[in-house]
Amino acid sequence: MSATVNLKVERLSSALGALVTGVDLASGVDGAVVDRLRALFLEHQVLCIRGQASMSPQDQLDFAAEWGEVSVHPYVPSIEGYPGLMKIYDPNPVTQRWHADTTHAACPPALSMLLARTLPPIGGDTMWSSAYLAYENLGPGLRATLDGLRAVHKGTELAGAAGLDTGAVTQTHPVVRTHPVTGRKALFVNGDYTERFDGWSVEESAPLLEYLYAQVARSEYVYRHRWQVGDLVIWDNRCTQHAVVGDTGGAERVLHRVTIAGDRPA
Repeated sequence: MSATVNLKVERLSSALGALVTGVDLASGVDGAVVDRLRALFLEHQVLCIRGQASMSPQDQLDFAAEWGEVSVHPYVPSIEGYPGLMKIYDPNPVTQRWHADTTHAACPPALSMLLARTLPPIGGDTMWSSAYLAYENLGPGLRATLDGLRAVHKGTELAGAAGLDTGAVTQTHPVVRTHPVTGRKALFVNGDYTERFDGWSVEESAPLLEYLYAQVARSEYVYRHRWQVGDLVIWDNRCTQHAVVGDTGGAERVLHRVTIAGDRPA
């Protein structure tokens, strides 16, 4: 009997997000379960698959490989022995700003998977926002303007610290990208990596970029996730942005992240 029979789904907000229970990923899943999860993922943009604390690092990598090619971050190291599996620590200024992951790459990740290992007694929630809604609810004139713009994305200061040349972590992408599977348009600029509009100065770009970042942060587009140990959250990096709430009080917070390679935004 397929495990999809026991799989239960609960929407978590009106904008995005769904909770999935009734599946044990550490025991392995068949193609039907992966297909069902993939369909739910495209529908809800963010999935929390609860109760996966028994997954080993290799289990997480094996499950991630069912979704595509595991990518290795260009300058943040992997956990030793597990290429592509990163340890995410306490909130910091980079993770607390609204962003999509590594948009300074030529082909940013399609999706990411984050497994909660150690959590503080309180705090450290992660918020996700629908970049679909942030774009779709703009006025038609602004949407038409943005459709014709591109933006320059650059890596953070960590890239320089890792010895990478600026050109190696600088890319120009459309301000509005079309999702390669759903065909929906999503806003694709963010406060971590977007420097300016292509052909505009930083000063000229700032007012409009700040306005767009504020749209992403609108509460009606956001789902806020309160973590439990063993939560495996999968999100679509092509049509969402996320930010961590930095209220852990310095308590330990450790999550394991795997990203899946994506395509060039168009």
